[in-house]
Amino acid sequence: MLLSQIKGPGDLKSCSIEELTPLAAEIRQFLIEKLSITGGHLAPNLGVVELTIALHYCYNSPQDKFIFDVGHQAYVHKILTGRMDRFDTLRKQNGLCGFVKRCESEHDVWEAGHSSTSLSAAMGMALARDLKGEQHKVVAVIGDGALTGGMAFEALNHIGHEKKDLMVILNDNEMSIAPNVGAMHNYLTKIRSDRNYLRAKDEVEQLLKKIPAIGGKLAKTAERVKDSLKYLMVSGVLFEELGFKYLGPVDGHDLPGLIDSFNQANNVKGPVLVHVLTTKGKGYTPAEEDSFKWHGITSPYKIESGQLLKAVGNPMYTEVFGETLIELAEQDDRIVAVTPAMPGGSGLVKFGERFPGRMIDVGIAEQHAATMCAAMALEGMKPVFAVYSTFMQRAYDQIVHDICRHNANVMFAIDRAGFVGADGETHQGVFDIAFLRHIPNMVLMMPKDENELRHMMKTALEYNDGPIAYRYPRINVPGVPLDEKLVPIPIGSWEMLREGEGLVIMAVGPMVQVAEEAAEMLKREGIQAAVVNARFLKPLDDNMLLSLARRPGKMIVLEEASQAGSLGSAVLEFYAEHGLSGLDISLMGVPDRFIEHGSIKEQLQEVGLTAENVVGEVLKYRSGQQFAFGKKAKPF
Repeated sequence: MLLSQIKGPGDLKSCSIEELTPLAAEIRQFLIEKLSITGGHLAPNLGVVELTIALHYCYNSPQDKFIFDVGHQAYVHKILTGRMDRFDTLRKQNGLCGFVKRCESEHDVWEAGHSSTSLSAAMGMALARDLKGEQHKVVAVIGDGALTGGMAFEALNHIGHEKKDLMVILNDNEMSIAPNVGAMHNYLTKIRSDRNYLRAKDEVEQLLKKIPAIGGKLAKTAERVKDSLKYLMVSGVLFEELGFKYLGPVDGHDLPGLIDSFNQANNVKGPVLVHVLTTKGKGYTPAEEDSFKWHGITSPYKIESGQLLKAVGNPMYTEVFGETLIELAEQDDRIVAVTPAMPGGSGLVKFGERFPGRMIDVGIAEQHAATMCAAMALEGMKPVFAVYSTFMQRAYDQIVHDICRHNANVMFAIDRAGFVGADGETHQGVFDIAFLRHIPNMVLMMPKDENELRHMMKTALEYNDGPIAYRYPRINVPGVPLDEKLVPIPIGSWEMLREGEGLVIMAVGPMVQVAEEAAEMLKREGIQAAVVNARFLKPLDDNMLLSLARRPGKMIVLEEASQAGSLGSAVLEFYAEHGLSGLDISLMGVPDRFIEHGSIKEQLQEVGLTAENVVGEVLKYRSGQQFAFGKKAKPF
C-alpha cells in the first residue's frame, strides 16, 4: 500500500510518475470507505484526486501557496499533508474540519466556506509575495460553478491588469452543487468540445517561431493573424483577452498530462489559467451517476449499493417550505422562486418541475439574485428569494440598497437559520437577524413549528407593504398537525404560550420548544414560568412587551442567534426607549465568537442553549447567586 507511506508532500516526490496512478486509486478507495461512515463531500473530492496529487508533485507546499475555492474539495490535500489518520473524526466536534482550516495545518493557507473567493485571495498573496521580494508560487483552484460568482470576475479583471505571476486552475466538472447555468457555463462547454482551436493555436505559434527575423510591422501583422485564428476557431477566447495565458483543456484524470501542463505553466511569465476537465464523483458509480445527491452527504451509506442509511423521522423544514410554496403558487401565478445555485438544498426541485417557467436558478450570484428580485417585485411579481442564511450575507448591500430602500415586496425564505452542524462556522446561520432587523422597511419572522411556517408563508404572500422574511432551521420539524386552511398572522403579534409568575422565558424558533421543556422542569421545582413565542423579530409586539414590563420578576430572552444585535438586543432597546431600563433581563444567545463544526446538539450545548441550562440559571437566580449572564439578582 503506497498510501500508508505518504506522511507529507515530500514523500510524494519520491514516487515515480507511474506509481501515482495506483496511488490515486488507493486515495479514492480510502475516501469511499471513510465517508461511508462519517458522511461528507464525497463527489467533489473524488473528482480532484489526480489534480491534487499533481499539484503536490509539481510544487512545494507550504512554501508554494495552494488556495482552494470553497475548500470542501480539499480532502485529498488533507490526506497528502499528513492528516489521513484523523479522517475518522471528519466533521465531528473537535475533529478534522470538512473545509480547509488554517489552524489545522501549515499547508492550509486560506479558509473559505463561500465560493468565488480564491482568485482574490491568490492576487493578494501574489502581491504580498512580490512586495516582500519572495519567489514562491501561488496557485488558485476554482470550479466552473464558482466562476459564475461576480467576485471571481472582479479578480480575473484585476489579475489580468496587474500581470502578476500566478496560476489559476479551472476545475471544470460542469457542476457546482446543482448543474451549472449561464453564459459562462455555455462558453466552457464550447471550449470543452472544440479541440480545433487548441490545435490551430499551437500550430500558428510554431509557424511564427520558424519565420526569420521579419521585424517591425510584419511581426505585429503575424501576431494579429494568430489572434484572428483564435476568433475564427472559438468565439470569445475570454481568458486570453483578460490577460491570461490559457492552457488546456487538460484531462483532469491523466496524471502525466496534468504534470506536463503544470510544468508548462511554470515557464509562463504572468498569469496563466490551466483548464482541467474532471468528472465529479470519479471512480464511484453512484456518485458519478448522481453527483448532485453525492455532493455533500450527511449520513452513512452502503458502499456496495450507495444506499443512504438515513434515520426515519419527520421531514425537514426545507421540505415543508417547498411543498407549501407549490400550494401557494397554485393559487397565485405571480409567485416566482429564485435560487442562487441551490434548487435541491432549498427544496425547490419539485417546484421547478411543477412550474418550470417560474423557477429561476441564477447560479452562484446572490447579489444579482437580490437586485433581480427587487425589480421583479416592482413590476408586480411576487419573488421568493430562497437562500441559506450564510449565503444571504453576500447580498447585504443589495438587500439594503435595492430591496429595502425601494420598499420592494420581496419575500425571503431564509433556510439554515441557526446552527447547521457539521459544516461549521462558515455556514452557521446566526447573524441574519442582527443584520436584517435594523434595515428600514424589513419585516422578519421565525416559526416555532412547521404549521406556523406555513401560516407565515401565507402572511408573506398577503403582505404588500415591502420586503418580508421568514427564517427556518436545518432540522426536522416537530411533527405537529397542519391546519388545512392557511391564514395570515397579524404583523408583529406574539403568542403567550404559557402563563406564569415571576419568570418569563421569551423565545423564538426552535428555542420555543427548549423554553417549554425548561418551563416543565421548573414547574416541578415550584416555579411557574411564562413562555412567549416572539415569532416576529421585527416589528416587535409592543403591547405584549409593555404588559410584560408591568410584571415583577425575571425575563430571559432565548435565541439561537448572535446575542449581539438580535432579539435580545431589540427587547433591551425597546425598554430603554420607553424608560423601563431597570427591568431584570438576561440574554441567552450565541456568544461573540465563531462556533466550530459538530452536531447541532453539541453546538447548542457548547453555548448553553439547552433546557437544563435555562433551569440551572433560573435556580441560581432564585437562590440569590450570581446570575451567569449578568448581575446579582433578587430571589423570587
